[in-house]
Parts: sequence; C-alpha cells; structure tokens
Amino acid sequence: MKKLALHWKILIGMVLGIVFGFIMNSVDGGKGFVTDWVKPFGTIFINLLKLIAVPLILASLIKGISDLKDISKIKKMGIRTMIIYMLTTLVAIVIGLGIVNVVKPGAGMSADTIEKIKTKYETSSDVVDKLAMASAQSSSGPLQSLVDIFPSNIFTSLANASMLQIIFFALFVGISLLLIPEKKAKPLMDFFDSLNEVVMKMVDLIMLFAPYAVFALLSNVIIAFDDTEILLKLLVYALCVVGGLILMIGFYLILVAVYTKKSPLWFLKQISPAQLLAFSTSSSAATLPVTMERVEEHLGVDPEVAGFVLPVGATINMDGTSLYQAIAAVFIMQVIWPEGLTFSNQIVIVATALLASIGSAAVPSAGMVMLVIVLESIGFPPELLPIGLALIFAVDRPLDMMRTTVNVTGDATVAMIIAKSLDKLHDPKPEEWDDNYENVK
Repeated sequence: MKKLALHWKILIGMVLGIVFGFIMNSVDGGKGFVTDWVKPFGTIFINLLKLIAVPLILASLIKGISDLKDISKIKKMGIRTMIIYMLTTLVAIVIGLGIVNVVKPGAGMSADTIEKIKTKYETSSDVVDKLAMASAQSSSGPLQSLVDIFPSNIFTSLANASMLQIIFFALFVGISLLLIPEKKAKPLMDFFDSLNEVVMKMVDLIMLFAPYAVFALLSNVIIAFDDTEILLKLLVYALCVVGGLILMIGFYLILVAVYTKKSPLWFLKQISPAQLLAFSTSSSAATLPVTMERVEEHLGVDPEVAGFVLPVGATINMDGTSLYQAIAAVFIMQVIWPEGLTFSNQIVIVATALLASIGSAAVPSAGMVMLVIVLESIGFPPELLPIGLALIFAVDRPLDMMRTTVNVTGDATVAMIIAKSLDKLHDPKPEEWDDNYENVK
C-alpha cells in the first residue's frame, strides 16, 4: 500500500481539528477540555520548532556563506534578494489597495454593528497590548531599527531569538571564515556543516508529529470563535483579504512558471507541508525550519541560497501581512474616518506598509502592531485607534493564519528565483527521517 504523503496527513489533521473544535464548542465543558488536554500538544510542537529555528539559521547561514567561496557572490545574492522581496511586497500592497477601494467593505456597515464590536473588543487586553507595543515601537528613534540589527551580546540574541541580530552575526562569521586560510577555517566549517545536517534531521523527526499537532492547534483556534454574528458582519472585509491573498499566491505561481520553468502544481505540492504548518501556527519563524527543509530537499534550492534567503525572508518579507495592512487600514477609514481616504494618504500607506514589513516580527498577530504604525503615519486620530483595532479583531486570527501562509509561500518563491538566477537550482533530493536507521538500530 502506498504511503500517505505528509501534506495529506496534515490536511486530515486540520479538518479533524476543525470538526472537533466545533463539536467541543457546543458541548458543556468542551472548551475547557480542549484548553487543558488538547492545546498543550500543539504548544509542544511549536516549542520544538522554535527550539531548532535558531541553531538552524546559525548553522545554515554560516555554512551557506562560507561555501560560496566568493564574497562577490554574497553581495550579488544579497542585493537580488532585497530587491525581489521589496518588489513582491509592493505588488501585495497594490493588490490590497486595489481590492479594498473597488469593493469598499466598510462603506455599508451599520452604526449598531460598529457599536457592538466597539463594546466587545475596544477594551480587550489583546487590543490594549497591541496599541502599547505599537506606541513603544513608534517612540523609538528613526534609526533604531538599524541599531537593533547589531547585537551587543550574541548569547542574549540567541536566547531571545532576535532574528536580524542572529542573521547579522551568522553573516559576519561566514564572511570572516572566507577571509582566513581554508586550513584554519575548515574545523569550524565542518562543525556548522554537521550541525546543519543534525538540525535538518530533527526537522524530519518533529514533522512526524505534525498531523497530531495541527489537530490540536486548529481545534483550539475554533473554540476561540464565540460570536458568529460579528464574524458574519465582517465577512465582506474578510473576503477582501482572502481574495487578495489568493491573487498573491497566483502571482507567485506565475513567477515560478515563467522564471524557474517549474510546474506551479508541483511547486504547491512540494511546499504544501510548510504552507499548512504556517496556516496552523500563524508564525513564519516557527515554520522556518520546515520551510528550509522543503525548499532545500523538495524544491532543489542549494543550501547556501536557502540558508540566506529564507531566514532573511522570515524577518523582512511579509507580503501577506502588507496586503492585509493595506486592506485593513482603508477598511477602518471607510467605517470611522472616511475624510482620511485621500489619494495622498493611500500613497503614504504604500510607503509605510513597505517599510513596516521589514520590522514586522515573524510571530502571530504582529501585523496588527504594524497596522497601528501605518494608521499613525497618515494622521489617523489617536482616540479612534482602539475602535479601529476592535473593528477587525474578531477575524484577525483566521486572517493571520492565511497571510502567514502567503508569507511562507513568498519566501519559497523568492528562494527559487534567486537559486535559478545563480544557477543553484537542481533536482530535488528529499531525505526521510529513517534513511540511516537500518545502520543504527
């Protein structure tokens, strides 16, 4: 009997998790059961992925840079990566603005619905926390984002999983290895090469648990939806975001087909486990180890390209989030600040969303924090910000799941494009967790 592919196992786990969540929602004590006895298994899975994310970034980047053997290649790859990431983000923002201006999802919302949403969510701790985080980020100096890239203590950066600082340190070490004699660099290069292999094998082992973990994660998401009426009132807004994200996936598939000459359906099949995991966790950072494994072994991107492009992408490439910010910002203005809907303000939204994507954390709901910064950039009245966030809060989590899926798909697409441009896209060589099991059992 043919072995069931991983993406089908994960998909089955997701469907069963959703069904189980709805059943538990209608059973007395069901929510408590899911929270106490099911959710922890999803948390364990995410913790395991986060556990290996930092050593994987460190090992793969240092190994990738040192394997290039040519500093000029690093410059070429870095410039191309940044330009393509910026262009895809710009396309995402333009798609978002185009949809929200044509459909106008906020134009017909009734005063009663606005009041009900405001009463339910305006003072929630999550909304207050997002506003506080955005305020802290906005109050920092104009070059603080640049300063934050350079760590003063790499062990603190590793402990806090500060991605940009870890990436900088890995690049620094990799370039320094190139600048010393190969004989002296070899022991450290061999260490990181071996560490990279070990961590990639850990990804294979952790993914054996993925179908059960997404069951736990999705069932927990479902029990959080306790007001279907509000969800229905926000349906048009949500469909605008979903429609934009689908168009963005289509854009990626065109790039894959035209530039890399690969089948879009083949691309989706190979990257689907990472996409499904991104949907379940809402975190590009937690999904990064799986994304790297799929891109290297199943899409055929050389490790030195994937090791650079994907960690950078998980930090600065937030196409789905940027598209969402454009739609959410205009939707909020359509509902409570229509006088702010000027052409110049929408140009500012494009620029701010583009820059904000670079500093957006690869964690759940980080897009909401950046949305506040985007709104503040166009002079949105501060007293209306809590209401604005409250308007979209009810559907933020499911939309966050979808936009994270787009973020991960964009990272994989750019990795393939960069690899193709550098002649480092080859035939896939997938590995299984038990490839060496017969030799050690």
